[in-house]
Amino acid sequence: MAEIAFDDFMQVDIRVGCVIHAEAYPEARKPAIKMQVDFGGDLGIKKSSAQVTAHYTPEQLIGRQVMAVVNFPPRQIGKFMSEVLVLGVPDADGEVVLIAPDLDVPKGVRLF
Repeated sequence: MAEIAFDDFMQVDIRVGCVIHAEAYPEARKPAIKMQVDFGGDLGIKKSSAQVTAHYTPEQLIGRQVMAVVNFPPRQIGKFMSEVLVLGVPDADGEVVLIAPDLDVPKGVRLF
């Protein structure tokens, strides 16, 4: 993978949000969960769809802090418009494990 400049990294706006609503998204091609994530401040509440059903239920996501890219353009996922990209990494089986701070931090703070 090509190296990038620090200024390139700074163009990706990654923020902490809190999941305030989550529900199954059975219409998705792959099992997914639709979420509403509260980033506080000017960003407010944004929607996302994530393929995280191997490790999480909608009920487990409520109140959980997550990291998300907030400055990508919205993306149509089936009939759902996803506004942010919730971040995760694959486990040993390739299933998504969400990325989050290990201590509570204020909503909307930026990764640096």
